[in-house]
Amino acid sequence: MISTGEPFDEETRSEQAEEALEVETRRYDIPSSMHGWRIDRALAALTPEFSRSYLQQLLSEGAVQWNEALAQKASAKVKVGDLLAVELRPTQQAMAFVAEAMPLDVVYEDAHLMVIVKPAGLVVHPAAGHWSGTLLNGLLAHHAGAAVLPRAGIVHRLDKDTSGLMLVGKSRQAVEALVRAIAAREVKREYLAIGHGAWKEGAEVTVDQSIGRDVHNRLRMAVVPSALGIGKAAKTTVRPLDVKGPMCLVACRLHTGRTHQIRVHMAWLGHPLVGDTLYGGKVALDMTRQSLHATRLRLQHPISGEPLAFDALPPADFLNALNEAGLQYNGLDSE
Repeated sequence: MISTGEPFDEETRSEQAEEALEVETRRYDIPSSMHGWRIDRALAALTPEFSRSYLQQLLSEGAVQWNEALAQKASAKVKVGDLLAVELRPTQQAMAFVAEAMPLDVVYEDAHLMVIVKPAGLVVHPAAGHWSGTLLNGLLAHHAGAAVLPRAGIVHRLDKDTSGLMLVGKSRQAVEALVRAIAAREVKREYLAIGHGAWKEGAEVTVDQSIGRDVHNRLRMAVVPSALGIGKAAKTTVRPLDVKGPMCLVACRLHTGRTHQIRVHMAWLGHPLVGDTLYGGKVALDMTRQSLHATRLRLQHPISGEPLAFDALPPADFLNALNEAGLQYNGLDSE
């Protein structure tokens, strides 16, 4: 493991928080051309680099003054000569893209490419409820070039509670090449999963079923009829590695990379993942997360073209679950 530094101490965090919370106050005199306009419309015209929704958010947070008094309604009409003052406070989204030193399990790194093993529980991208402490924040601290790359070089994602191998570009050329290679299905990605139910699908099965948003639960994805045109093509090859009673250990190879693809396809097969309560799995074998681990990557180096191969053993909770279930794992077939 290569450590990118110890977590920030409280003093450092406090200093960063103060810097992030600095605000810029802008003052405007309403010109005659804006007489009778709504406040939010006038603000949008006077500060065109910010979205109207952001400015409306500032209004609701009490960050706008109108003639030295608090502006309370976005629909209020301004007059020529009125004075508007707006505090341009940073949003959570803006504050999310800051460097946070964290240990990263780096298994390969050069000037263009990183391969890391993501632990379960680490969020990849900042999003609602997770504006800090993400892999993106860690990459920004890991190397200066990440700040000028789309998503700090992240070219694919793993769910928060999925562990395993991830590719990260370190240069724009590498990021663009990796995105093309993944889209062209030239990057081979294999996962280990523990499913409920004794496997009855034969030596191998390929699930070629479109995936879209579940119309009954917007938090879930689901297999949807491709004829309806509401999903995206999704293809997963699944082969059993071991079966013991009501549990099976399988290897899943992605041909596409849709949201929750393996979890959805395994549930569709009647083998929801152990611990994956969102898709019908149950907490068992002390697994409180979906039992899914990205164990293998095969690709050509995005710049040199050199063939690269990476394998990562499952983490302790996954191995303990295998042991408790009596499932044997001796690695995937060599290639």
